[in-house]
Amino acid sequence: MSKQKAPRRVADNEALAVGTTIRGSAQKLNLVAGLIRGRKAEDALNILAFSKKAMAKDASKVLASAIANAENNHNLDVDALVVAEASVGKSMTMKRFHTRGRGKSTRILKPFSRLRIVVRESEEA
Repeated sequence: MSKQKAPRRVADNEALAVGTTIRGSAQKLNLVAGLIRGRKAEDALNILAFSKKAMAKDASKVLASAIANAENNHNLDVDALVVAEASVGKSMTMKRFHTRGRGKSTRILKPFSRLRIVVRESEEA
């Protein structure tokens, strides 16, 4: 009398990884995610490794996790993986205050983002 197993959120030839609390705005992370959308997984890792953007380091960790999930959990061929989806959304926002002159203060917002990467095994390889 156990609970039913949850259905997979992606297809049988896909694997996903989600980075839930990546420090930085979603707009900046989306610029990095746009670099790897639709590319082969190996090429995407190389692009992120040599990118000058600071968010590329966190994006490469999530991509490496998606590749590892595909290999270990779903028995997919690593050489045939393609980044099918790289979607970015907002996560939490830390609120801080900065003291200013004349007894006033200013609000500082420190945003976090989430990155969802889906890798798919391409059929032609």
